[in-house]
Amino acid sequence: MYSDHQPLGLLLLWLLCALSKAELPICKESDYHFEYTECDVLGARWRVAVPNKLDTCTGLPDPVKGTQCTFSCNEGEFLDMQSQECRKCAAGTYSLGTGVAFDEWDSLPHGFVTLHHTNEYEDKIICANTTWTPKGEYIASNTDECTAILSYAVNLKKPGVLIFEYFYPDNNVYFEFFVQNDQCQSTDSESRWMKVSENDWSKHMVELNKGNNVLYWRTTGFSLDITKPVLLKNIGISGVAYTSECFLCKPGTYSAKPGTARCSPCQADTFSTKGATACHPCNNDTFAETGSGTCKPRPACTNSDYFYTHTPCDAEGKTQLMYKWIEPKICSETAEGAVQLPASGEKQTCPPCNPGFYVTNSSACEPCQQGFYSNGTVCDKCPAGTEPLVGYEYKWWNTMPKNMKSTTFRREYSDPKRSTAWEVAGEYIYTTPGEEDTDFLMLTLNVPGYRLPKSVTKNSEISELSRITFVFETRCTADCRFFFQAGNNQWNNEVVERWKGTNNKQSYSFVIQENSTSSFTWSFQHTAKSNTERKYSSDFAKIYSIHISNVIGGVASQCRHCALVSSQTRSGCVPCPVGHYMVSETGVCNSCPPNTVIRTGQAVGEAACVSCGPNTKRNKEYSACLSDCHLDVPGQWGMLHYSFSPLSNATAFHSIPRFTAKGLKYFLHFNLGLCGKEGRVPAVCVDNVTESGKKEVKGYICQSTVVPSDIRAQSVVSSQPVVIGDTLVGVTTETTLSNISSPAWLFPSTSSLLDVIFYYKSSDKTQTCKQGRAATVRMRCNPTVSNKDQITMPSNCSEGTCDGCTFHFLWESQNACPFCTKSHYREIISACVQGIQKTTYVWQQPLQCFGGEPLPEQRISACVSLDFWLKFGVSTGTIAALLLIGISCYFWKKTRKLQYKYSKLMMNSEGKECELPTADSCAIMEGEDAEDEYIDLNKKSFFTKIRSFRSERTVDGFDSVPLKSSSLLQQEEDSDDD
Repeated sequence: MYSDHQPLGLLLLWLLCALSKAELPICKESDYHFEYTECDVLGARWRVAVPNKLDTCTGLPDPVKGTQCTFSCNEGEFLDMQSQECRKCAAGTYSLGTGVAFDEWDSLPHGFVTLHHTNEYEDKIICANTTWTPKGEYIASNTDECTAILSYAVNLKKPGVLIFEYFYPDNNVYFEFFVQNDQCQSTDSESRWMKVSENDWSKHMVELNKGNNVLYWRTTGFSLDITKPVLLKNIGISGVAYTSECFLCKPGTYSAKPGTARCSPCQADTFSTKGATACHPCNNDTFAETGSGTCKPRPACTNSDYFYTHTPCDAEGKTQLMYKWIEPKICSETAEGAVQLPASGEKQTCPPCNPGFYVTNSSACEPCQQGFYSNGTVCDKCPAGTEPLVGYEYKWWNTMPKNMKSTTFRREYSDPKRSTAWEVAGEYIYTTPGEEDTDFLMLTLNVPGYRLPKSVTKNSEISELSRITFVFETRCTADCRFFFQAGNNQWNNEVVERWKGTNNKQSYSFVIQENSTSSFTWSFQHTAKSNTERKYSSDFAKIYSIHISNVIGGVASQCRHCALVSSQTRSGCVPCPVGHYMVSETGVCNSCPPNTVIRTGQAVGEAACVSCGPNTKRNKEYSACLSDCHLDVPGQWGMLHYSFSPLSNATAFHSIPRFTAKGLKYFLHFNLGLCGKEGRVPAVCVDNVTESGKKEVKGYICQSTVVPSDIRAQSVVSSQPVVIGDTLVGVTTETTLSNISSPAWLFPSTSSLLDVIFYYKSSDKTQTCKQGRAATVRMRCNPTVSNKDQITMPSNCSEGTCDGCTFHFLWESQNACPFCTKSHYREIISACVQGIQKTTYVWQQPLQCFGGEPLPEQRISACVSLDFWLKFGVSTGTIAALLLIGISCYFWKKTRKLQYKYSKLMMNSEGKECELPTADSCAIMEGEDAEDEYIDLNKKSFFTKIRSFRSERTVDGFDSVPLKSSSLLQQEEDSDDD
């Protein structure tokens, strides 16, 4: 059933469409436009009519054969699609013929897209408003830490060229341009890396291939301070073959003749509207800047609209005080409340010429010849045995020096025609009010190069090539800022120092280390807050004097004694031999004491010799004190020997991640070259933002700011490198050395082994660090750490410094331990098992050494077992017991004999108390024993008898005959008588 009704439904639908088309009006020329189809393989195409709006009219012209694909129009012409012929643009319009141009940026032109790119470290919400912003004559990039992209897609019928102008003044902004083709392949990474502008505007040209091309301009700010945006203007693209319409001249420009390729800007005090053929003058009470589309009313003149200066000295030595309006003049002297320009012409006595110059007959100042010096009046030749100290010294400001220029930078645009940013005023040079309070008033000094005096020899360790010193003052009622910058040119330099608010008159010095530093800029900004009018025009900065030494082609204000080739000629200055200093009064070279070096930048006087710190030795050139990475320190168990050679190579480490207010993630990256002899590899920190602005610093310790990057195939972007330590002060276990302190509480330790501390300092002085920067590296023994890069910073000072001037680091490593000795281990003797005894050696705990004397191997020796000693002990004890019993019996027997003898004596005594009987005979000395033994002979054992018999023999071998006493003889006689 459904199939029966389907043809009927289709028929009804066709009828409805036919009726609707029949009701549409016939298309007029304004309802459609012509386009060409894609070219075929033969290079042919068709012209077709395309309605401006669908379903609004009917009856479009039929397609016709179009022009060949190689067809194009010239500049100032457009292709009339109706006749398919080129025609000239009318007056008030322009065209590029085979290209398109974008020179008006009141709004974002059709086809351009601006967006932000979110990296892993960016906050999506904070960066949502990061875009390129149209500013009228140009479009400006972002200045924050986010990434902004400007893109434009174009299809070229033939190979073409892209040309655009850019202003890239700040290498703290990453800026790249690249093109992607149909396959999304980008241009080479090297060619996409844009160079910092060397003047106001630079041109860049890129060849484009036939087909689709997507153009990308991408910027990323990563500076932790103020950044200046990238500016683009006058973007032109050729290769589109034709343009079907002419573009109206933008306001402020005009084209008076047909067939114009570019519109001309209106002159000052004239204006024009869009598509103008001529410019119209402004009324007397209005004004207009060059290229203005409207005229503005002139405000009443105030004291901020003029400045004062001095004319060059005349033949009479007089100068006139002149008052001038700030150009271009925009104020009205006739308006209500307007001030009048003060009268000029007051004559004053000219200040003296600057040192190194002399006064000519026309009262002009000219530089002295080479070998001469002056204090600003006349030139005198340096005496024999002396040499001139050449440089630039400015302390009188009657005219602007030839190597200085004054410009205004308006943050988003620099006007090179302005020259009233700084003006001379006799004793000083000062900033003028400026057109806007946010303008940067810049004073730039260019230097051709540097050369050390003849009496000074340049070597690899001397870091001071020159020195610039200036005296300045600022007076501010708002948040003014004063910058001092140094670099290669006016636009490619780094901020060396900055001051905020009011600063009393003071002096500042900066050391120049390489010849590439040839431009110095002083910038003053009244306020960083946007203002529509001048509110702080009374704020100013003054520079009283500028002195820079050792300048090639400079002049001399004084001479100094120098070492001579020979004392007879008293001429021909030469450097003193290595390790010698010059006596300033005589020019004689004396030798420095042992283990001393020549002070940097000074080779005159005994004070030029500086003693090396503890555990360091001078190098061959007497220019630096070095450590050979070996150290001997007295310890509890004797001398401890250290060797830091495995840690001597440059080591990189960084702080914990930090984030800016926009969420940009960055690190403070450090490079450390601990020690080493001559020829050591120093630590290097670089600025790799741009090829042209690449900066490199070297020393023992340096620091740079590193931002993770996904651009230009780089893992990180490094900027703002500074040297923390370029001189080794000493190596010791003491916590203070040469006014540099390394408190123990920064890195608490429970070990009894003292840390070895390396002390460094840098000659770079800043407003915060008036004595320069310093650093300490604590080497702590940790045998468990095998990696050499375990370097930490104080927990309460995450950036490595608590005051911004002295940095502290802790390096834990097994190579930071002293060599092991016999005192670091002990022996353990095991029990004797089966006649074998083992001696094992173990380290003392906690272990506080590494390397050195190795741990002895286990020693095995023979021994007597416990069973043997047990048996031997039992046997020996038994024998000893028997012997003791025998001895006891012997003495007991002896005691009984003595008692018996004593009893006999007492019985034979005459009853006298306390009197013993006298011996009957003296023949028996030892005989009593013999007698007793003889009497008892029959009662004793055989062994006893033998012993007694042997004892009866005298010492001479004869037998002893026992003799009877007189009492016994008497008894015998009595018995015989009976």
